Amino acid sequence: MKKFILASGSPRRKEILLREGYSFEIMKSDKEDAFDKTCPAEKFSVRCAISKAADVYSRAEKPCVVLGADTVVSIDGELLGKPGGRDEAEAMLKRLSGKKHVVTTGYAIYAEKFSETGSVSTEVEFEELSEKTLKAYLDSGLWQGKAGAYGIQDGFPLVKAYKGDRDNVVGLPIAAIRPTLDLVLIG
Repeated sequence: MKKFILASGSPRRKEILLREGYSFEIMKSDKEDAFDKTCPAEKFSVRCAISKAADVYSRAEKPCVVLGADTVVSIDGELLGKPGGRDEAEAMLKRLSGKKHVVTTGYAIYAEKFSETGSVSTEVEFEELSEKTLKAYLDSGLWQGKAGAYGIQDGFPLVKAYKGDRDNVVGLPIAAIRPTLDLVLIG
């Protein structure tokens, strides 16, 4: 098996890969594309995933397989990234409250003479958030570093329902990328 590198510092992506039995190293990319809240979610998330994977692949010892990913939330045609602070997180959560939105994760897999990119989208419906729930979640700090200022896995009653891949909402659509990942890791 080739050396496998996750081009992300996300603890959630790490957890998903470990849960699925992958052995990998983490090499974080410092590449951050300029946030464009009007760019289509699929295009923006894939562009960011490519930037991260390409950066790490260019620095990594070969042969290796590098996985980059980026997750964004979109509502009413506008992207929500990671909040810059508590006030921005509160505004995002209030905007999502009681509404449907889409979580999109773009991915890029790089290996010698091979690359694959794509994205997966999941529709999420939020609960109508009470002031008490909103304050408790903001006080928890769990919103930090998360697109849309929330995590479906955080144990708070934020999400009413979702259609699609839950792992995608967490940050890595493992079901979609596993066949390719397994093929390039073994091949």
